[in-house]
Amino acid sequence: MADLEVITFRPEPAQYAWTFGGAAPVMRIRTPAVLEVYTEDAFGGRVRTEQDLVSQVCEFPYMNPQTGPFYIEGAELGDTVAVHFVSIEPARSVAASTTVPLFGALTGTHLTALLQEPLPEVVWLWQLDAAARTCRFSARRGSFEMDLPMDPMHGTVGVAPANLEVRSSLVPDAFGGNMDTPEMRAGVTCYLGVNVDGALLSLGDGHARQGEGETCGVAVECAMNTVLVVDLIKGVPCPWPRLESDTHIMSAGSARPLEDAFRIAQYDMVTWVAGLCGLDPLDAYQLVTQAVESPLANVCDTNYTSIAKMPKRYLSPEGAMDGAHARLRELARDYR
Repeated sequence: MADLEVITFRPEPAQYAWTFGGAAPVMRIRTPAVLEVYTEDAFGGRVRTEQDLVSQVCEFPYMNPQTGPFYIEGAELGDTVAVHFVSIEPARSVAASTTVPLFGALTGTHLTALLQEPLPEVVWLWQLDAAARTCRFSARRGSFEMDLPMDPMHGTVGVAPANLEVRSSLVPDAFGGNMDTPEMRAGVTCYLGVNVDGALLSLGDGHARQGEGETCGVAVECAMNTVLVVDLIKGVPCPWPRLESDTHIMSAGSARPLEDAFRIAQYDMVTWVAGLCGLDPLDAYQLVTQAVESPLANVCDTNYTSIAKMPKRYLSPEGAMDGAHARLRELARDYR
C-alpha cells in the first residue's frame, strides 16, 4: 500500500474535456494508482432550477464534460486499462433531469424524422438523501412524489479512439465513452482496450440513478466525487469495453441499429467465455445463449448500447483479464 500513489484531481473549468481523443492530458499517472476525482454533471452544473432549460443555459456541443484525460505511463496498443470503481458519491444534494426536444427513445429525432412537434422541454429536480440513499421524484404536473433507491454510476468512461479519431463525449463506441449503463457502479471493474500511447482515460456523466435504456435520454444527472483504482494489463487486448463485478462478467456493444449493439455484446461474450472455459466457439455460443442476461444500457445516444451479462458461477474458476478485478478489489480495500 505504501507504493500505491493516491492522486486527487478537481478540474478547473478550462480543464474539462469534451471529446475522447484530441484533448491534451491533464496529468500523467503510473499504475497502479488511486484517483480521487470530481466530475461535473452532463449540463456543466448549469441546470439548477426548473426554469433552467438546457436549450437556454447550455451551449451545444459543450455537453457532458469529462474529467481527464489521464496519460497512463507505459500504455500502448494491445494493452488494456483496468478501472475499478471504489466509490461514486453525489457531490450535491440536488440532481436534474429533463426532456430534450428531438432526443430520446419515445420522440422524433433528427434520425427518426417525424412530422409531429418535438416534445416540450421540462426540467425535474431530484432531491438526493445521502443518509437514506434515496432520490426523490416529484411530478411537475401533479402532487405525486416517490423515493427511488440511489444507485450512483458513471454514464461515461473511456479512452482515446483508434485511427486518430476524435469523438464527442456524447458518443459510445469501442473506446467506451457515453455507454450509459447502470452496471458502471462502485465495486465494478471496467476494461478498456488501449488505442494510443498513454490510453488517455477520461470519465464523467455521473448519474444518481438511471433505469435501463435511459428512455427519455437523460438520467438523474449529478456531479460526483469518485474514487477509482487504475491499473494496466500489459499484452492483453480488449476489443470492446468489458466489465466485471464480484458475480458477473459483462460485454458492452455500441452501434445503430440496436440489434447490432446487441450482436456486438453477445459476440464478445461468446468469444470471452470460449477463451475462459477452453470451449469451442459453438459450445460457448450455446452456453451463453442459455445463461446470459441482456440489459439495455441506452437507446437514445448517437449509438445505442447493449450489455451481455454472464454469471461467473457458470464459468471457469480462472480469473478473467489476468485476475485484475480481484487484485484491484484488494487494493481498494487497502485504500479504504
